Amino acid sequence: MEPPLWKKWLSYLWEWHVESASSELNPHLYVSLKNGRYQLSTANAVYSYGDLYDNFVKAFQRVPLDELPGKEVLILGFGLGSIPVILEHKLNRHYYYTAIEADEAVIDLASRYTLPTLQSNIQLIYADAFTYIMQSDPADFTYDLICVDIFEDDKVPDIFETPDFLAQLRRLLSAGGLLLFNRLAVSSADIQQTRDFYHNSFLSVFPEGAYLDVDGNWILLNEGNWLQKCPKNLG
Repeated sequence: MEPPLWKKWLSYLWEWHVESASSELNPHLYVSLKNGRYQLSTANAVYSYGDLYDNFVKAFQRVPLDELPGKEVLILGFGLGSIPVILEHKLNRHYYYTAIEADEAVIDLASRYTLPTLQSNIQLIYADAFTYIMQSDPADFTYDLICVDIFEDDKVPDIFETPDFLAQLRRLLSAGGLLLFNRLAVSSADIQQTRDFYHNSFLSVFPEGAYLDVDGNWILLNEGNWLQKCPKNLG
C-alpha cells in the first residue's frame, strides 16, 4: 500500500501514526510513516523500517551477495518485510523467499503495507520459527541465505539461542551459504548478553563465525570470510 504523495512528503518533517494493532505475542504494535517509509514498532523496539532498516542494509553492503550459491532465502521473523525491501528496492536483487512469522497481526500488516510493493516471490508462512526449523529436513531443502531477525519486543527468546536451534540452522544452510543473525547491542547489558551468546554458543556451532557491529546491533555471520576486505572481528 503506497501512501498518498503529500503524506509521504510530510513524513520527512514528522512521523505519522498510521495504524495500531495488538496480538498475544505483541500487545503494542504501531505502524507509522517516517521518512517516506512504513515503520513497524513495539513499545521498545523497531521491527521494520523499509529500506532504512540499517542493520541489514549495512550487513548486505559488507558481504559479496554475488557469491551466494543460489537464490533461496529463508527469513525467520518477517516483520513488515524490510529484508526483501532492502534487497529488491535498494540493491536491485530478486530472490525466492520463504518467510516465517509467528504473529498473525504482523502478517496482516505486512500483507497490506509491504507485500503489494514487492515483485519477488515470497511465501509468507504463519508458524513458530523454532518448530518450523526443527521440523525441516535438510535432505529435502536447504537455503542459500538465512536471515534470523526474531525478537519479542526488544528480546531474543531463549529458545533461539539453544545449541539445537543453531545446529539445525547450520544443517539447513546450503554449502557455501550465508547466515545473518541479528542481535541487539544498544545498552551495555545488550552488548554483554550478545557477546556472551556469540562466544559461548554461536562460535561453538559456527567456529569460523564473525560479527558486524552495525551501530546498535550486531549481525552474526556463519563464516568470517564473507566480510569483504575486512579482517574477522573477534570481539
